[in-house]
Amino acid sequence: MPLVYGDFDQAALDAAYDNSAHVGPEKRAAYVGGWAARSDELRARVPHQADLAYGDGPREVLDFVPCGRPGAPTFAFIHGGYWQYNDKRSSLQLAAGVLAHGINFANVEYTLAPGKRMPEICQEIRRATDWLLDNLARLGGDPNRLYVGGHSAGGHLTAIAMGNPRVAGGLAISGLFDLEPIRLSYLNKALGMDVMEARRCSPIHTLPKKAGRLLVTAGGGELSELQRQSVEYYAAWRSAGLDGAFVPLPGHDHFSLLDELSSPAGILARTLAKLAGR
Repeated sequence: MPLVYGDFDQAALDAAYDNSAHVGPEKRAAYVGGWAARSDELRARVPHQADLAYGDGPREVLDFVPCGRPGAPTFAFIHGGYWQYNDKRSSLQLAAGVLAHGINFANVEYTLAPGKRMPEICQEIRRATDWLLDNLARLGGDPNRLYVGGHSAGGHLTAIAMGNPRVAGGLAISGLFDLEPIRLSYLNKALGMDVMEARRCSPIHTLPKKAGRLLVTAGGGELSELQRQSVEYYAAWRSAGLDGAFVPLPGHDHFSLLDELSSPAGILARTLAKLAGR
């Protein structure tokens, strides 16, 4: 078969971004089921505001979970799913690790492809970021201490949100920062990106001139392309003179590493607390 990206033919490139196949469908289903159950349990017992609208679309909403401390920092999480799957509902379980460190938790939703194209999805995240910055004081948080984070596609959207200089910092977990291989893979059937859209929405090609401190992380047990994307983006971020750190998670796959954020004792929860305490 002809090569379509680097040393990859079409089948190899598609496999290089198929996280579910790499981890195994049964194991992935167990992760997702656990997230949903823990999110439902937390939702039932923790005071929160659900589906606050930051835009006009039905999925332009977010949940806000206060930690109980006036003027606390806030962590806004953006879920993954290759911009075409999932929703915020099962991400609420991550609040357990965040709230324990005296940080508010915002759970951000966005429109999925093919309902919106990639530039429009990115614009929704920019709107959500602006809305939080403008409303955190009313919600009881500190508008000067908004931290954004996300997993997989949410890691990509975290980098988009970091373009707002008012954002204090970020945590990009297993993100996709160069969308060209995504455009050339099976994932683009729903996304429909052309060459210019993929480049314009690739954070590695659109680094901000000024930004808060960004933490980049990936699991040592992930697909090599996922690891490469994080390593290369972090290198580009630092080469641009921007503040950041790389947080390796050896032994974790694409899904298990979220345990390090949902547990108060997890590496990512403790790293976020240190970032927010700066």
